Amino acid sequence: MKITVKDSQTLETIKLNQLRNYLQTHGWHENQPFLDNATLWHKPTADAEEFEILLPNRENLGDYAARIREAIQTLENAENRPQLEILSELLTRIPNTTIQGIVMQIHTPNTDKLSGEITLIGVIADKLRKIQTSLADKDYILAIKAYQERLPILCSGDLIKDNNAFILTNPHNLTLDELW
Repeated sequence: MKITVKDSQTLETIKLNQLRNYLQTHGWHENQPFLDNATLWHKPTADAEEFEILLPNRENLGDYAARIREAIQTLENAENRPQLEILSELLTRIPNTTIQGIVMQIHTPNTDKLSGEITLIGVIADKLRKIQTSLADKDYILAIKAYQERLPILCSGDLIKDNNAFILTNPHNLTLDELW
């Protein structure tokens, strides 16, 4: 099954520098400016063809998400890899998202108040990933219950990728997943 990434909010979170670095490390070459708002990037293939990406110069352009979507589609064809796999390398931040997962580890709680860090396993860009977050009060107690009883949870927040680690900041609305 071929999945196409179309969510504009997710595509807009891809940072331009992240995509430029990705292109450079994967054999693409910046060729020439295109008008004032973009540059053309090329990658030759073994059979003398060439792939081309029109990369915007600014993230605040009205069609930024559309250009990023086109770039990911071109990368899918050039690399013969699924879009979600490419997207998982490019994403650095997904604001206001809900993660469904299983609590895999409860770290040593803080001694000054009822809080601590936990590790979840959840699906991000079609792959199981470890996600770190800090919880307090009733959310922390609920996470302990979910851990002990192996119950799935839902938790909202801002997902940040730092190197290859995922961190859920501003966690809120933690609940047991009733669909289980």
